[in-house]
Amino acid sequence: MKKPFQKSRIPEQNAFVVRELVAPNFDKNWHFHPEYQLFWVRQGRGTRFVGDDMRVFKENDLVFTGPNLPHLWRNDQEYFEKGSDLLTEGIVVYFPENFIGKELMQKEEFGELRVLLEKAGMGLEILGATNEELRPLLASLVQKDGLDRIIGLLEILLRIARSTEVQPIVRAGYMNTNKESEKDRMSTVYAFVMDHFQRPVKLEEVAGLINMSSSSFSRYFKSRMNKSFSDFLSEVRIGHACKLLQRENINISEISYECGFHTLSNFNKQFKEKMKMTPMSYKKDFLQRYG
Repeated sequence: MKKPFQKSRIPEQNAFVVRELVAPNFDKNWHFHPEYQLFWVRQGRGTRFVGDDMRVFKENDLVFTGPNLPHLWRNDQEYFEKGSDLLTEGIVVYFPENFIGKELMQKEEFGELRVLLEKAGMGLEILGATNEELRPLLASLVQKDGLDRIIGLLEILLRIARSTEVQPIVRAGYMNTNKESEKDRMSTVYAFVMDHFQRPVKLEEVAGLINMSSSSFSRYFKSRMNKSFSDFLSEVRIGHACKLLQRENINISEISYECGFHTLSNFNKQFKEKMKMTPMSYKKDFLQRYG
């Protein structure tokens, strides 16, 4: 059985690493690392977690993250089903904080790059024409070596730095307060929620998974995620609802039940609070744009 791609550290002899990923699913473990990361999803769908942000991802999702910013691209459940022939593809670039060198980075010529790397601490989503322009550059970067590869990466970073189609991902003031030793703990929580959000999920049940009391877990989760666990669970459910609303053959009541909401009224209320529109309005808007 094929396993999802697992990240490896940058070899000492290399300035940075670029890899082409092809696997049944992306790495499903919530994690963070000291390198900058540029990740282009060529194929695959699911839910993306970066810092305190959660949203749906699909083909051509392109994100630039700074050092130690927690992240996870969790594929939809169908990618994990037995006998699934679905595949994910992507290109990922890792480079260290000292990629250019501290002294050189302080030179006037690197001002644009310094600003970009500072912004990457919040995570950056790259959209529009810039996204389209960078895809072939990333694809060709895999084939380059030596100085050509260095120049290729700098060209990509320059285009991101000068683009107006780049949006921060995490909320202002977010800080990663997680410790290296807590990676497995948070991965356990994320995995459990993604596997079980369609049924009632009790706080004490999740807290028990990582050997905490309910009150301790509530404080722990909010300090790490800038939101309560109940808000996080609701966001996961609403995110799944958005995917289902994009299908014409499922009605609102069915979606409410499928996403783990007890009542249709509660679903409508929470959806409107999160999306600033009703489920029906969201469905109509999507069909008008893409139907």
